[in-house]
Amino acid sequence: MKILRLHPGKERSLLRRHPWIFESAIAKGGGDAGETVRVESHDGEFLAWAAVSPQSRIRARAWSFDVNQRIDADFFEAACASAVAARRRFDIDSDALRLVHGESDGLPGLVVDQYGDTLVAQFQSAGAERWKPALADALLRHSGAARLYERSDTSSRKLEGLQPQTGWLRGDGPLDLVIREHAWQLGLNIAQGHKTGFYLDQRDSRAAFARAARHQRWGQVLNCFCYTGGFSVAALYGQAGHVTSIDSSASALALARGNLERNGFEPQRYELLESDVNAALRQFGADGRSFDAIVLDPPKFARTSAHAERAARAYKDINRLALKILRPGGMLFTFSCSGGISVDLFHKIVASAGIDAGVDGYIIGHLGGAPDHPMTIQFPEGEYLKGLVVVRK
Repeated sequence: MKILRLHPGKERSLLRRHPWIFESAIAKGGGDAGETVRVESHDGEFLAWAAVSPQSRIRARAWSFDVNQRIDADFFEAACASAVAARRRFDIDSDALRLVHGESDGLPGLVVDQYGDTLVAQFQSAGAERWKPALADALLRHSGAARLYERSDTSSRKLEGLQPQTGWLRGDGPLDLVIREHAWQLGLNIAQGHKTGFYLDQRDSRAAFARAARHQRWGQVLNCFCYTGGFSVAALYGQAGHVTSIDSSASALALARGNLERNGFEPQRYELLESDVNAALRQFGADGRSFDAIVLDPPKFARTSAHAERAARAYKDINRLALKILRPGGMLFTFSCSGGISVDLFHKIVASAGIDAGVDGYIIGHLGGAPDHPMTIQFPEGEYLKGLVVVRK
């Protein structure tokens, strides 16, 4: 068994059961890509079993902190079974869910979503890649799914020295799927869509948006970065009068249109606009157009804290522009999915946007990922999605 020996004092995070071991913490030792090694403190004390990522700044990711644990096919069988069992305890009103959420489920670098009888997996680390066959078989056994599609095409694989891989890993079937979420249906494409095809993490926020629409009786709603139109469907299901949906992607808007039609909404109740969101918000302001509710759900602007400053400016701009065209008493649902933007920083960004816009508001809600995208006590980095519900004064 190969050994990673840490510098003095660098064992503290592992003693707190945090799974990441950075390159700078390692005094000596190594291993092949994905190989499991013994991680020791500078004086030889056992700390963890971890998978090596020779080309990543995160040089190793811990599988287990139990010295007696064997990292073999049975280990991954049990880990997949545990992740599936946990989801049965969550309140998930959908036939689509996040089945494995990486480090939070003890499987660093593995993300798996289930859409009905189809699994879509992303093997994002050298360790997950090395155990791919065992993981694929275990996932199918414990989920009851019929097939598994691989979407290992994320930028994180490049950091791991891995090439993109996509396609059917087990079985085959259609790439265009329809899922049920709450009382509506949503279509997606698992081969071409963002992430594994859809943003399941916003499931509960979409339900909250539908409830607010029904309670507030919104007339005009604006959904920015609408992607496949989930928030637009939710608003119309909540009896909003009209929804304008903006995205820069024509293919995303085509899926959004399909979802609006699939749920039986009349064409006069919605508008789909292919545009840059910032430009559209400025034009609405120039035209004197305003809205009762606005959703800002942009793509990731900051992958790490190193990009936080530039991302903060981008988040501030869109929130400032949105607050200017939000009617008094209107509601802003604003989100950040950037891991490099903390909850506190996001609050400060939105506050700064309000000051620049000359607008104040009540923060009446904090939103996050659905429960099948968990953050654990020992891995706070799992809290990547954060949102605020603001009512303009």
